[in-house]
Amino acid sequence: MGDDSEWLKLPVDQKCEHKLWKARLSGYEEALKIFQKIKDEKSPEWSKYLGLIKKFVTDSNAVVQLKGLEAALVYVENAHVAGKTTGEVVSGVVSKVFNQPKAKAKELGIEICLMYIEIEKGESVQEELLKGLDNKNPKIIVACTETLRKALSEFGSKIILLKPIIKVLPKLFESRDKAVRDEAKLIAVEIYRWIRDALRHPLQNINSVQLKELEEEWVKLPTGAPKPSRFLRSQQELEAKLEQQQSAGGDAEGGGDDGDEAPQIDAYELLEAVEILSKLPKDFYDKIEAKKWQERKEALEAVEVLVKNPKLEAGDYADLVKALKKVVGKDTNVMLVALAAKCLTGLAVGLRKKFGQYAGHVVPTILEKFKEKKPQVVQALQEAIDAIFLTTTLQNISEDVLAVMDNKNPTIKQQTSLFIARSFRHCTASTLPKSLLKPFCAALLKHISDSAPEVRDAAFEALGTALKVVGEKAVNPFLADVDKLKLDKIKECSEKVELVHGKKAGSTSEKKDSKPVPGRAAASGAAGDKDTKDVSVPKPGPLKKAPTTKAGGPPKKGKTAAPGGSANTGTKSKKALDTKEIVEPELSIEVCEEKASAVLPPTCIQLLDSSNWKERLACMEEFQKAVELMERTEMPCQALVRMLAKKPGWKETNFQVMQMKLHIVALVAQKGNFSKTSAQIVLDGLVDKIGDVKCGNNAKEALTAIAEACMLPWTAEQVMSMAFLQKNPKNQSETLNWLSNAIKEFGFSGLNVKAFISNVKTALAATNPAVRTSAITLLGVMYLYVGPSLRMFFEDEKPALLSQIDAEFEKMQGQRPPTPTRGISKHSTSGTDEGEDGDEPDDGGNDVVDLLPRVEISDKITSELVSKIGDKNWKIRKEGLDEVAGIINEAKFIQPNIGELPTALKGRLNDSNKILVQQTLNILQQLAVAMGPNIKQHVKNLGIPIITVLGDSKNNVRAAALATVNAWAEQTGMKEWLEGEDLSEELKKENPFLRQELLGWLAEKLPTLRSTPTDLILCVPHLYSCLEDRNGDVRKKAQDALPFFMMHLGYEKMAKATGKLKPTSKDQVLAMLEKAKANMPSKPAAPAKTMSKPMGGSAPAKCQPTPAPVEDSVSSILEAKPDLKKAKAPGVSSKAKSAQGKKVASKTTIKEDDDKSGPIFIVVPNGKEQRMRDEKGLKVLKWNFTTPRDEYIEQLKTQMSSCVAKWLQDEMFHSEFQHHNKALAVMVDHLESEKEGVIGCLDLILKWLTLRFFDTNTSVLMKALEYLKLLFTLLSDEEYHLTENEASSFIPYLILKVGEPKDVIRKDVRAILNRMCLVYPASKMFPFIMEGTKSKNSKQRAECLEELGCLVESYGMNVCQPTPGKALKEIAIHIGDRDNAVRNAALNTIVTVYNVHGDQVFKLIGNLSEKDMSMLEERIKRSAKRPSAVPVKQAEEKPQRTQNINSNANMLRKGPAEDMSSKLNQARSMSGHPEASQMVRREFQLDLDEIENDNGTVRCEMPELVQHKLDDIFEPVLIPEPKIRAVSPHFDDMHSNTASTINFIISQVASGDINTSIQALTQIDEVLRQEDKAEAMSGHIDQFLIATFMQLRLIYSTHMADEKLDKGEIIKLYSCIIGNMISLFQIESLAREASTGVLKDLMHGLITLMLDSRIEDLEEGQQVIRSVNLLVVKVLEKSDQTNILSALLVLLQDSLLATATSPKYSELVMKCLWRMVRLLPDTINSINLDRILLDIHIFMKVFPKEKLKQCKSEFPIRTLKTLLHTLCKLKGPKILDHLTMIDNKNESELEAHLCRMMKHSMDQTGSKSDKETEKGASRIDEKSSKAKVNDFLAEIFKKIGSKENTKEGLAELYEYKKKYSDADIEPFLKNSSQFFQSYVERGLRVIEMEREGKGRIPTSTGISSQMEVTCVPTPSSTVSSIGNTNGEEVGPSVYLERLKILRQRCGLDNTKQDDRPPLTALLSKPAIPPVASSTDMLHSKLSQLRESREQHQHSDLDSSQTHSSGTITSSSSTTNIDDLKKRLERIKSSRK
Repeated sequence: MGDDSEWLKLPVDQKCEHKLWKARLSGYEEALKIFQKIKDEKSPEWSKYLGLIKKFVTDSNAVVQLKGLEAALVYVENAHVAGKTTGEVVSGVVSKVFNQPKAKAKELGIEICLMYIEIEKGESVQEELLKGLDNKNPKIIVACTETLRKALSEFGSKIILLKPIIKVLPKLFESRDKAVRDEAKLIAVEIYRWIRDALRHPLQNINSVQLKELEEEWVKLPTGAPKPSRFLRSQQELEAKLEQQQSAGGDAEGGGDDGDEAPQIDAYELLEAVEILSKLPKDFYDKIEAKKWQERKEALEAVEVLVKNPKLEAGDYADLVKALKKVVGKDTNVMLVALAAKCLTGLAVGLRKKFGQYAGHVVPTILEKFKEKKPQVVQALQEAIDAIFLTTTLQNISEDVLAVMDNKNPTIKQQTSLFIARSFRHCTASTLPKSLLKPFCAALLKHISDSAPEVRDAAFEALGTALKVVGEKAVNPFLADVDKLKLDKIKECSEKVELVHGKKAGSTSEKKDSKPVPGRAAASGAAGDKDTKDVSVPKPGPLKKAPTTKAGGPPKKGKTAAPGGSANTGTKSKKALDTKEIVEPELSIEVCEEKASAVLPPTCIQLLDSSNWKERLACMEEFQKAVELMERTEMPCQALVRMLAKKPGWKETNFQVMQMKLHIVALVAQKGNFSKTSAQIVLDGLVDKIGDVKCGNNAKEALTAIAEACMLPWTAEQVMSMAFLQKNPKNQSETLNWLSNAIKEFGFSGLNVKAFISNVKTALAATNPAVRTSAITLLGVMYLYVGPSLRMFFEDEKPALLSQIDAEFEKMQGQRPPTPTRGISKHSTSGTDEGEDGDEPDDGGNDVVDLLPRVEISDKITSELVSKIGDKNWKIRKEGLDEVAGIINEAKFIQPNIGELPTALKGRLNDSNKILVQQTLNILQQLAVAMGPNIKQHVKNLGIPIITVLGDSKNNVRAAALATVNAWAEQTGMKEWLEGEDLSEELKKENPFLRQELLGWLAEKLPTLRSTPTDLILCVPHLYSCLEDRNGDVRKKAQDALPFFMMHLGYEKMAKATGKLKPTSKDQVLAMLEKAKANMPSKPAAPAKTMSKPMGGSAPAKCQPTPAPVEDSVSSILEAKPDLKKAKAPGVSSKAKSAQGKKVASKTTIKEDDDKSGPIFIVVPNGKEQRMRDEKGLKVLKWNFTTPRDEYIEQLKTQMSSCVAKWLQDEMFHSEFQHHNKALAVMVDHLESEKEGVIGCLDLILKWLTLRFFDTNTSVLMKALEYLKLLFTLLSDEEYHLTENEASSFIPYLILKVGEPKDVIRKDVRAILNRMCLVYPASKMFPFIMEGTKSKNSKQRAECLEELGCLVESYGMNVCQPTPGKALKEIAIHIGDRDNAVRNAALNTIVTVYNVHGDQVFKLIGNLSEKDMSMLEERIKRSAKRPSAVPVKQAEEKPQRTQNINSNANMLRKGPAEDMSSKLNQARSMSGHPEASQMVRREFQLDLDEIENDNGTVRCEMPELVQHKLDDIFEPVLIPEPKIRAVSPHFDDMHSNTASTINFIISQVASGDINTSIQALTQIDEVLRQEDKAEAMSGHIDQFLIATFMQLRLIYSTHMADEKLDKGEIIKLYSCIIGNMISLFQIESLAREASTGVLKDLMHGLITLMLDSRIEDLEEGQQVIRSVNLLVVKVLEKSDQTNILSALLVLLQDSLLATATSPKYSELVMKCLWRMVRLLPDTINSINLDRILLDIHIFMKVFPKEKLKQCKSEFPIRTLKTLLHTLCKLKGPKILDHLTMIDNKNESELEAHLCRMMKHSMDQTGSKSDKETEKGASRIDEKSSKAKVNDFLAEIFKKIGSKENTKEGLAELYEYKKKYSDADIEPFLKNSSQFFQSYVERGLRVIEMEREGKGRIPTSTGISSQMEVTCVPTPSSTVSSIGNTNGEEVGPSVYLERLKILRQRCGLDNTKQDDRPPLTALLSKPAIPPVASSTDMLHSKLSQLRESREQHQHSDLDSSQTHSSGTITSSSSTTNIDDLKKRLERIKSSRK
C-alpha cells in the first residue's frame, strides 16, 4: 500500500505521467475536472499540460486511454494553446486510437480531430489523416476516411481541401478490405454532394461496378447546394450575427451562400497537369512539314493523343501552335485541317488561360478557314475557336474578328457572326462594355442587310444575343437606323437565346434600374463575372464589405454599378441624343412657301425679295416677331429657313437686314424642332458671313444655336468642311475661332477628331497668319480635352510651327477643361449622374488613340527579317532590330497585327548581348506607343518576358525593362498583367533583382487600381517568401508592397494564405500583416465625372482623370492621372497635385498681385528632411538624369508648390526664358532678407538651377551662376553645410558647365566650385570633380583636372579620395590624352601634388608609359619648385574663417548627420601650422614656425609648464605652497564642434589607413579630455563605438595578417583606440549612451583581441592585452548597466551557439557576467529588470536546461543560476512582477525557475547556503585549494620568485589580498631583499591599476574621497588637470608621489628605499587611493611610442629634451607625425 499512498500526494500533472495506470487514471480524471473548471482560455494552467496531451491520447491502458481522450477533448476545446499540439496529438490519435476495438475510443478520437479543425488547425489535421490512409492497418484507414468524411460534411469544402482526398480515392476503391471500400464509397458520395460532376473525371478509371453503385447513390442526393453545419471559431461570431439577421429578415444569407459555395470547385482544378512537350515525337517538326500527307497525319495524330489529357502543364507551346496554325491555314488536305483544329481544341481546353497568349495568332487563321464547306472541317474549326475563346477575352481578339467581318466570302461572314453570337453568350454586361459592343454592332448591322440569307440570320442571332446579354438600353443606340422589321427579328432572336450564365446577366441589368443593390454598389462594378453570382441575389453583403462602398462613393439611383454598369450608365445621355434627333425629309420650295404662309403675315412673304432695303428690314422685323410668338410644335423650321434663304438670301447687301436674318435663324434653331435638313439649308450662308465684320457675331450666334439643336459634332464637321471649301481666309480663321469657343461651351464628347485634324493641318499650311493663329488656338482648346497624344498628329510639321503649337499646349498645361454649359439641358434628361466609370471610350480624350490612322506593317515583317533577328551573328541580329525600329518609327501608329514579330523579339529579350536586349526593350517601348491599347493582346506573349528581364544583373538593363513595362502598362491598364498565373510565376523565381523590381513595380501600380483580377491572390505565397528573402532589398520591397496587396485582397484572404507557411514564418508574416493592416490605404475613389462633364458641380476639387483605355469594368483600371498633360509623370502623387489644383482655384486674380509683396520662400518645418526621406525611400524619383525628363520637372514643381510663392513658381516653370530671368532677379533680391527660407528650400533651389543648366539661353545661365555665387557666399557666412542629398543632386550638373566654350561661364563655375569648398568638404567634392574628368568634352576634362590641382594645393593630399594613390593614378591617365589642354592640366595637377608631397608622388602614380613619364619629369624639372609641406593659401585663408565663427549659430545650423565641416578637414590635412596646433593647450605648443625661421643656435626648450620649482622638491624641508591650476581655457574656437565635424572625424576612425585612423582618434581624445568639450560627443557615442569596433575588426582580419605592415604601427593604433575608449568610459554620462547592440559588438571585439595569440607574440603585446583588460572593466562599470548586461547575455548565447568560437571566449564572457553580478547590489535600482529577464528568457528558450547540461563546461548553467539567484536575492518576490516583456510567460522556463528559487529562499531563510553559493560563483575562476593559509601564501611567493611564473604569482597575491584584507603577509616579506620587496610593491600597484581601472578626472567633486587613479590618455600626465574646482588644497605629497613614479619610469629612481611606505600598506587596498597617482600603463605606453619615434630622429638632442618634445608632439592632437618629422628634419639640416 505504501506505493499507492505515495502517488496520491503527487500533483495532477505528475500523476498523469506516472508509471502506475491507476495513478494515471486518477490524474486524467482530475485533469478533466480542472479543465472543465478553468473559465479563462488563456489561463497559465493550460500551459502545464502542453506536453502531456499526446500521452493522454496514446496511453497504453485502454481504460485509462478513454479517460485521457475525454480530458484531451475538453483541453482542445478550451485551451488557447491547444493548437500547438495538433500534429503530435492527431498523429497519436491516428496510430493509437483508431486501431482500438472500443467504438467509444474511436468516436472520441474523431471528435478530437474535428475539434482541432474547429480551432483553425484543419490543414494539420488533414495532413495527419491523409498520412493515416497509407497505414497498413485497415481499421486505421477506415477511421481516417470516416473522420475526413465527417469533417467535410460538417465544415464544408471550403475548410477541407478536396484535391488531396480525391487524389487518394481511387487507391481506396482498390483496397482488399471491404470496410475500406465501403467507407471510400461513402466519402465519394459526400464529396459529390459538394462538387457534383467535377468528381466524375478523377473516378472514371475505377471498377465499373463500383462506379455504377456510385452513380446510383449520386442520383439519390438532393439537388440543393449543401451548407456547412459547423463553423470555425473565427466564423462562429459571424454565424451568430447571420442567424440574428436571418431571424430579423428572412433567409438573407442563404442565397448568397449558394452562390458562393456551389461553383467553388472546378473539375479542372482537381486534375494533375500533364507535361506533353517532351513527349512529342522527336521528328514531329520535320514530319509536320513533310510532303506526304500520311506523314503529316501521323505527326498530328501523335499530338492529338497527347492533347487529350484534360489538363496540360504550362510551357512554351509557341512552336507547336505555330505548326498547327500552319496546317490549319495552308494545308490542302481538309482532313488534316480538321485534325489540326482538334489538336488546337485540345490544347486550348488543357491549358485554359495559359493558352490565351497564342489566341491572337490562331483566331484570324481559323476564321479565314471557314471558307471550307465540309461539315466535319467546319465543326472542328467551330470547336477549336470556341475553346480558344474561353482562354482569352473578347476584347483581346476583337480586332482580328472585326477584320474578318469584311471578308467577301459569305461562309466566313456567316461563321464569324455565329462565333460572335456564341461568344456573346459567355459574356456578361460587364465583360461586354459599350466600347466593345459598338464596333461589333456596326459590323453586324452591315451583315443584316447582306444578300446571303445565312449571313443575315447569323448576324440577327449575334445581335439578338447581345441584346439579351446587355439589355435593350445598351444596344438600342446602335440600332437607331434599323427598320422595324429587322428590329423585331433581332428581338425575336434575343428571346430564343439561352445564355451560358442563365438569364442572370440580363436580369441583373433590368433589376438594377429598379433598385440599387445595397452594400455591393462599388464592389460589383469591379467584380465582373466573378461576382455576378453575388449580385444576382440582392443581399446585405457581409459587414466587412462596407468600406468598398465608401470608396466608390454612396450608391446613387441609377448608378449602381452591377455587372453591366459600365455598359448601361453612360449610354443614357447618348441614347437621349440619338432618340431625340429629329429626322425630317427635304421639302420642295412650294411646300415650304405654303407652310410658311400659314404662320407668317402675308406682307412679310411678299416683301422678302423687295428691292428696297427698308422694306426688307421691316419684313424681317415682322418675321422675327412671328417666330418669337410661335409654339415649338407649330413652327415649320425648314419652311422658315427656306424663306430666309430665298433670293436675295445670303447675298443680302444691307448689313442691318443681314443681321436680322441671322438672328432669326438663331431663334428658329432655338425655339423650333430644328433638323439637320433645315441646318443644311442655312449653314453655307452662315459660314459665308462668319468673317463679316458687322454680321460675324450674329452668324456665330446662329451657328451655336444650330449646334445646340443638331449636336456640335455634326455641325462642326459640316461647318469646317464648308469653311475650307471657301477661299476667304477671314471666314476660315473666324470659323476656327467659333469652333474653339463652341468646344469650350459644348464639351468635346462625340467630336470627330480625325476630320478636324485634316482641316487644322490645311489651316496650319495657310498663307494667311490669322488662319494659322486660329488653328493653333483651336489645337490648344482640343489639347485641354485630348491631352498630349494630340501632338502626335503634328510631329511632321515644320519646327517653327511645331514650337508655336508646343507653346500653345504649354499655356494650356495645368488648366482644366471648362464645364460644358450648352448641349446638355436638352438631351441629358436622365440626370447628370450618368457618364460614370470611364464608360465614354468613344468620346473624350482616349478616343484620339482610336482615331489615329494606323498602318498595317505585318507585310513588312518578312520571314527574312525574322530570321535576321534570330541570326547567330549578333551584328546581323542588331541589323534586324534596327530595321524593325525603322519600320515602327516610319509608321508611327500601327495596327495590332504584327505577324511573327512577337516571337522574334521575345527571343531577343534573353539575348546574351545586353546591348541587343536594351535595343529590344526600346523597340518594345516604341511598339507600345505605336500600337496603343491594342498592345493588350501581346501582354502574355511579350509583356511577361519583359518582366523576366527585370531580373537581369545589370542595372541599366533593369531600368530599361522597367521603363518598357511602364510604357506598356500605360497603354493596356493593369488587368492583363495581373490575370492568369504569369506574374506569380515570375515572382516565384528566386532572383533577388527580379523580385525587388517586380514588387517595387506592383507597389507603384496597385494603389492606383480600383479593382484587380482575382488571380492576384496567386502572387501572395511568393510575396510571403519574399518577406523572408535573404536579400534585404527584396524584404524591404515586399514589406512596401504588402499593404497594397491587402488593399485589394483584404486582410482575411491574406491571413488565410499564411496557412501553408512554416509556423515560425507564419508568426512573422502575420505580424507584418497586422502592421500592414494599420497602414492599409483605401482604394482610389471612383474617378471624377468623365470628360463629357469634366468639372461638374459634384467634383470641383477632384483631380481630373483621363479615361483610361477601358477594358471591361472588371478592371476599369483607371489610374487616376491627375492633370491630363501629366499622364506620364508617375513620380508625382496625385494627392499633391490635387492639392495644388485646389490652391490655384481658390486664389482670386486680384489677390495674386498683392501677393507678390509677401515672402517668396515659405519655411515648412522639417520639409527638407521629409523630402530627403521620400527620396531615400524611393517614394519620389532620385534627382539623377542625363537630360531632365518631364517627370522630374513635374516632381520638382509639385515639391515646390508647398514652399515657394505661387507667382514665383509660375515664373520659374514658365516656358519662356525671360520669365526665368525675372525669377532669378527676384531670388537675388530676396536672398539676404529670406535666409531661413532659402536654406529651408535649398535642395529645391539647387535642383531648379540644375534644370537651368540644360537651357540653351546664355543669359539665363549667366544669371543663374551670378545667383549661385551670391548664394554660396551667404551659405558660408551662415556656417551652413550642404547635405549629401543637396550636393549629389547639384554638383554633377554644375561640373557639366565647367566645360562651356565661353570663358566667362567657365570662370564663374570655377569661382562657384571654390566657394562651395567652404560649405562642403573638399574631400567630398573631389570624387564629383574626378567624375567630371571622364567627360567626352575635353574642355570639361581640362578644367576639372585644374580644379583638382587647386584642391590639392589648398587642402593638401587628404582631399584625394578614395585614396591618394587611386586618385593620382586616375589623374595620370590623362597625361596621355589626345587634347593638349587636358594633357597640360593633368601634368600641372601632378606637379602641384609633387610640390606638396615630394617624390612619393611617383610611388602613388604607379607605372606610366615611358613617354608620359618623361613628359612628367620634364614638367617637374621646369617647375623647379622645392616641395614645401605647407600649402600657403590655406594658411592665409584659415585665420579669418576660424575667428568669425559664431559658435551659437553653428550649433543651430548643424547640417544633417552626413555633413562635415570643411574647416576640420582643412585642419586635419594641414598638420604643421599654428592653427592646427592651436587645438593643443598653450603650454604644450611646439612653435615650429618660429624654430624654422630662427637662424640662431639650437634652442630646444622644455615647454613652459605651470612653474612648480621641481629642483626644490628634493629638499624635504622646503615644501612649496600648493598651486591650483584650472584646465587651460585656451581651446581653439574652431572646435565648437558641430555634429558634422564629429561625424566626419568618427568616419575616419574606421579608415583603412592606419595614420588617418590614429589622427582621428587623437582628435577625439582631445575632445574627450576637456570636460567642457566632451559634451559635444553626446549623441555620437554609438557611432564612435561602431567605428572603433570596425577598426578593431579591420586590424584583426586585415592589418595583422599583412606581412608588410610594421607591427609597431598596429600596436600604436591599438594603444590609441584603447586610450580613447578609456577616456570615453571615464565620462559616465557619455558611457551610458552606448546601446546594447553596440556594446555587444564592442565587447566581442575586445574579447577577441584579448584572445588574439598573434598579439601576445609581439613585444608590446602583453601590455596591450593588459590595457584591454582594464578597459573591459571600465566598460562593465560605466556603461548603462541594463545595456551591458543585455549585451553580455546575447554574447554568451551567441558564443555557445557558434561551434567555431573557442571555449576561452565563452569563459571570458562569463567572467564579465560574474563581474556584473558582483556589481549588482549597487546597480540593481538602475537596471531595467524587465529587459534583462526577457534576455534571460530568450537565452533559456534557446538553451533549455537539458541543452545547457550537455555543454562541455558546467560554467554556463552556473553563471545563469548565479545571476538569477542574485537578482532574486536583491529583489525578492517582486522579481515576478518584472516578466512583463515576455509574451507567453506561462511557457517560459524562466518563470518556473524564479518561482522555485523564491520558494527555496523562503524555505531556507537564514541558512548559509546562499552566501556560499554566491562566494562559490564569484570564485569559479579561482582554482585555489582550501589548504592552510600559510602554505597558500608560501606557494604564491614561490611563484613570484620564479622567473616564469612571477606575473601569475603577483596576480594571485593581489587576489588573495583583496579577499582577505586582514591577512598578514608581513612575515613573508621580512626575510626577502629590499629589491624584492619594492618589486612586489610595484607589481601590485600595477595590477591594481589594471584591474580596478579607477580614476577619472572628477567632474565637479574636486579631489574628494572617491578620487581615484587618473587614467587620462595623455602623456602630458605631468600636469594632469587636477581640476580642483572646490578650491580645496592639494597637499604636496601628491606631487611628490607623482614625481617619484615619473622618475622611476625614466630610470632616474634614486630615492632612498626607506622613503617608501611599507608594502603592506600598499597591499591592503587603501580607502583613499593616492590621488591622481601615476597614469595608467597604457598611456605611458602611448607616450613611449611617440617618444621612441622622436628619439630615432634626434639622437643628438639630450634625452630629457627628446622626452619633452615627444610629449608635445603627441599632445598636439591634429599633428600629422609625418609632417612634423619632415619639418624637424629641415630644422636640423638648417642648423648644421
